[in-house]
Amino acid sequence: MLDESGELVMPGDFLPTVEKYNFARRLDRWIIDNVFWWLSSKPEHFKQLELCSINLSGNTLTDPEITNFIVNRLNDYQLSPEKICFEITETAAISNFDIALKLISSIKELGCKFALDDFGSGLSSFAYLKKLPVDYLKIDGQFVKNMLENNIDHEIVKSINDIGHAIGMKTIAEYVENKKIFSSLKLLGIDYAQGYGIGKPCALENFCAEASKSRNSSLLDIERKIS
Repeated sequence: MLDESGELVMPGDFLPTVEKYNFARRLDRWIIDNVFWWLSSKPEHFKQLELCSINLSGNTLTDPEITNFIVNRLNDYQLSPEKICFEITETAAISNFDIALKLISSIKELGCKFALDDFGSGLSSFAYLKKLPVDYLKIDGQFVKNMLENNIDHEIVKSINDIGHAIGMKTIAEYVENKKIFSSLKLLGIDYAQGYGIGKPCALENFCAEASKSRNSSLLDIERKIS
């Protein structure tokens, strides 16, 4: 977001205010609409893209019209739903379990994918995991970033990956900042990686150029599997 003087405001600075004043639903809808519009305006990029992931706030879980909104926008922009993935945090899913289950099921019926973000941070993680029909399991970065120095974190990452695969989910490791972490994740059989070692955030209008640059210079093609 740009402030009054044109300076960039990072999400960590404005999202707490968005949540506090109950603007999260409006922001999520704005993001969905703008991302869908952008993808529809870049058909060649969308054709090559493996997946586009969009985070949903916990507040949006209780929005009774969000599924219809997504349906309408998919139809408006003529996008293939199988290339769209929505993410919710593990904490939000467990706190609103029945609502989250209903939302995940309804969105997956459209053909979209679903990911469970920051997995491993909750106390009841594995108890709920087998009940949520998500496609991707994102391993909380707090375990990934220290897995080379901390054997317990390494084993937690390994366990989440093994269980995710046993259930039939693809795994994504967050906070992949360097080649050593990347190599260790590859040995464990993690499917995807996310982090500054692969690509840094950028403005949407600059994304295609930055993605091309990342493919040439970072740890792996950001649209390819870790293997």
